[in-house]
Amino acid sequence: MSDPEMEVAEDDDSDEVMEEETNQAKTDEVYLPNKPLEEGEELVCDQTAYMMLHQAQTGAPCLSFDIIKDSLGDNRETYPLTAYMVAGTQASQAHVNTVIVMKLSNLHKTNKDEEDDDDEEDEDSDDEVSKNPKMAGALIKHQGCVNRIRSTIINNKVIAASWSELGRVNLWDLSQQLEAVDNEQLLSKYNKENKSNSIKPLFTFSGHQKEGFAVDWCPTMLGVLATGDCKRDIHIWKPADDGTWQVDQRPLVGHTDSVEDLQWSPNERNVIASCSVDKTIRIWDTRAQPSKACMLTANDAHESDVNVISWNRNEPFIVSGGDDGFLHIWDLRRFHEKTPVATFKHHTDSVTTVEWHPADSAVFSSGGSDNQIALWDLSVEKDSETNSDEVEGIPPQLLFIHQGQNNIKELHWHPQLPGVIISTAESGFNIFRTISV
Repeated sequence: MSDPEMEVAEDDDSDEVMEEETNQAKTDEVYLPNKPLEEGEELVCDQTAYMMLHQAQTGAPCLSFDIIKDSLGDNRETYPLTAYMVAGTQASQAHVNTVIVMKLSNLHKTNKDEEDDDDEEDEDSDDEVSKNPKMAGALIKHQGCVNRIRSTIINNKVIAASWSELGRVNLWDLSQQLEAVDNEQLLSKYNKENKSNSIKPLFTFSGHQKEGFAVDWCPTMLGVLATGDCKRDIHIWKPADDGTWQVDQRPLVGHTDSVEDLQWSPNERNVIASCSVDKTIRIWDTRAQPSKACMLTANDAHESDVNVISWNRNEPFIVSGGDDGFLHIWDLRRFHEKTPVATFKHHTDSVTTVEWHPADSAVFSSGGSDNQIALWDLSVEKDSETNSDEVEGIPPQLLFIHQGQNNIKELHWHPQLPGVIISTAESGFNIFRTISV
């Protein structure tokens, strides 16, 4: 098996910016999504809106990934930055799919303030090259496309769970791959010895009767996992004493169609939320018998499939996104009312990813098939005195719109790099931080 091509490129729109600056007849104008472009108009990325913006590509698209928590420290804001990820490919040929452990490094700021510009006037091209971002990747051969992948740390080892289109869930120990991406010699040896073909999963569960996408590690119980499939079943995994996992063969009973996403409560042990094509969001207590585990249900939570949910780490809120393009905020203290406490309709196509900010309880981000990532701040309220400054049809809680990727599938806030978002789409990865968060 040949290795997928990997490269990271710094986003560079200097030609477009130069063209815009020389065209004095036109004034800068904020582009709103889906607004038709007039003849001669073109979109130009406003680099001043980003503190950092980079792009990364892999040979085959990785439509699911997870950020690996590292030992470099929390709240890192000194550039250049480093991030570790695990992703899974969705290649057209099932036999060439891989799990990829990646190290992204040398991630410099791309928005240079005036002081930066003065300091760098005399820098030559060689120094600019030295600021190019870098990617190192170690591969693991994977049977079937990777529908979704999530990682956790168990006894100082990074373990990833991958959902295969073949209906199996595999667990992988990523220790060897993480060592390789940190050392050029080890990575060269890893590739030369073609180790990607010989790595075997720690554990595989084939008890789902259909493939699936929903998977989440429990943050309050070490090694506990939940997986949901396209039939309707959710299975709970618990680590066994022999280093394997015991999977309850009795699925949680409640959903009547495909389970699209799962989220364990960040604070309450044994409590999990799920969403489904059956238009419901359900809250479960996994201590109960599977047939009686469903505690609360919001029927018709969306007008169509509920694709994704995210559980706020600090407040009793869940955000959900659906095929209807809506975003709903649910207050779990009022979940029995089965009505969201806030609703936003900005996306013009299916919402495929949502995630709360890891520290700011009022901020979350959403992305979808309309090629947009939106940053939201629920603490912002409409001010009647400043209505003239608001853009018609845009909610005041909408902080930022990021574009440039085709068919966005997943985004994650980096828990150790404040404000940094990594997103993946059919067109590749974006790594960015805006000036707004």
